[in-house]
Amino acid sequence: MFFVKMKQFFIGDPLTMDKLEEEQIPKWKALAVLSSDALSSVAYATEEVLIALLSLSVAAMAWSMPMAVGVAILLLIITLSYQQTISAYPHGGGAYTVAKENLGETAGLIAGAALLIDYILTVSVSVSAGVENIGSAFPLIAQHNVIIGVLIIIVIMALNLRGIRESSNIFAYPTYFFIFSVLLLLIVGFYKIATGAEIQHAPILHENYPEVPLFLLLRAFASGCSALTGIEAISNGVPIFKKPSQSNAKITMIWMSAILGVFFLGITLLAHLYGITPVHGETVMSLLSRSVFGTNFLYYATQVAVALILLLAANTSYADFPRLSSLLAKDRFLPRQLSSIGDRLVFSNGIIGLTVSAALLMIIFKGSTHLLIPLYAVGVFLSFTLSQLGMIVHHQKIREPHWKKGLIINAMGAFTTFIVLIVITVTKFMHGAWIIVLLIPSLVFFFKQIKRHYLGVGHQLARDTYHQDINIVDQKKYTAIVPISGIHPGVVMAVQYALTISDDVRVCYVDVDKDATEKMLKVWEKWSQGLPLQILKSPYRSVLGPLLDYIDQVHIDSGKDMVSVVVPEFITRHWYHQFLHNQMTLVLRTALRLKTGKVVTSIRYHL
Repeated sequence: MFFVKMKQFFIGDPLTMDKLEEEQIPKWKALAVLSSDALSSVAYATEEVLIALLSLSVAAMAWSMPMAVGVAILLLIITLSYQQTISAYPHGGGAYTVAKENLGETAGLIAGAALLIDYILTVSVSVSAGVENIGSAFPLIAQHNVIIGVLIIIVIMALNLRGIRESSNIFAYPTYFFIFSVLLLLIVGFYKIATGAEIQHAPILHENYPEVPLFLLLRAFASGCSALTGIEAISNGVPIFKKPSQSNAKITMIWMSAILGVFFLGITLLAHLYGITPVHGETVMSLLSRSVFGTNFLYYATQVAVALILLLAANTSYADFPRLSSLLAKDRFLPRQLSSIGDRLVFSNGIIGLTVSAALLMIIFKGSTHLLIPLYAVGVFLSFTLSQLGMIVHHQKIREPHWKKGLIINAMGAFTTFIVLIVITVTKFMHGAWIIVLLIPSLVFFFKQIKRHYLGVGHQLARDTYHQDINIVDQKKYTAIVPISGIHPGVVMAVQYALTISDDVRVCYVDVDKDATEKMLKVWEKWSQGLPLQILKSPYRSVLGPLLDYIDQVHIDSGKDMVSVVVPEFITRHWYHQFLHNQMTLVLRTALRLKTGKVVTSIRYHL
């Protein structure tokens, strides 16, 4: 009970499934939840471009504006491409769903692996960058950036466990505070230049740009493409929008792209005009804000706004990572526990998994944004490319109205994102991108091994050996309860054992999914030979709670000394496969340990 009360204190009371539609959010909240990652990238994308160019010379930074224009054009192409994806796949899933359905299972898994890595990196990069920005204004914080970053990730996890509607209420305000702050920075900055303020600014256009090696320009462009991370989040999260979901998602994506494009071009241009040069220990956004506002309240307010959006940009991953991992789990490529909806109608296990992964990554890379960035964009543009290629095949197969227009848009998107993918991989390979190049195929192999295991288990459990008679024996003293989740040889063995120890056998099934329950009843009716099946209602999708209540009630009603809970349990061939399956026997033993008159018996079926 203590654990339940603590859980409810931190994440709130459980919600029933009929509240699912109420958890959907309007466009202005969705912009905050799903766009914070993309919008936050303007806080470090310009800096990454300037650092790449500065490695040659200060004069080479004149190329920052051509790089920014190139990134803006790419942003426009990708936005138009993802508008097509939202129309074709309104149920979300993004690149994974598009690639799997049109390019095959392996392509879908590659896209899924790339996106999962991207979401984990988004949390680590965003929080690291946020802490670094706070550290620029408050050096004491910079000394403890890893500890502070991990604590912030845990807080964001707790907020997301409360549900999408509640978390969007909290995250909306910092996002709009950031938008207002950057707009003010751009307006004041350009106003000072337009009115001839005494600022040593560079010309916007140059008659002669300094000679820079092509490889360095490509590397700078690849660094600038970090501004495009997260723009696919809206197409992945269409189901969280209020109806009409498709229309609202498309409008929100246009808003996000327009804001992102204006901010990235504006910040890069201001940094160029003001002659901002990256220095160790202070971010470009801090230097630019100080140049425009001076060291005053507006400067500190801007730093706080930037830090908040960077910290909360992680929330985009918390909206999409659990949903994507649930799709992979439903397709049996990840542990099936990730497909379960928690008390607050969110995929709680996915949220916790994302938190652990991002925190470990932050510790390993010591909270350094610059070390994490090279890992970041490879997976993003790989998923972009596969999504666009999948849409090309989709248009050719379906040939919906205006399909040729969509085909052209997605072909342009596939071509440009593929070129950028090659550039990013080549230019950043030795700076850490090789890790992602190795990690993605490793994850795909891991996914396939998990599915192979589930298929093997399913094949063995689906054998016809359970089509046999139940032998009812003499009356026994105990009441036996057999909780089941399906019918397989292990269940047959458990029911037969229960009938040998009791004349009062209660077989029960917890209803957490109506469709699954209906199928279960049909199978049970054919097989059970009249043995009743008790359906336990579970409005909050908990298996343990309704089961414990039922055991207590049966014990009281039966008037017998002992209630024996007989749990069917299959044992996998290898011990490490057991982690992929529910541990109901262990959970029941723990829950019933201190209760009198209750015994748990495990009937094991070895695969």
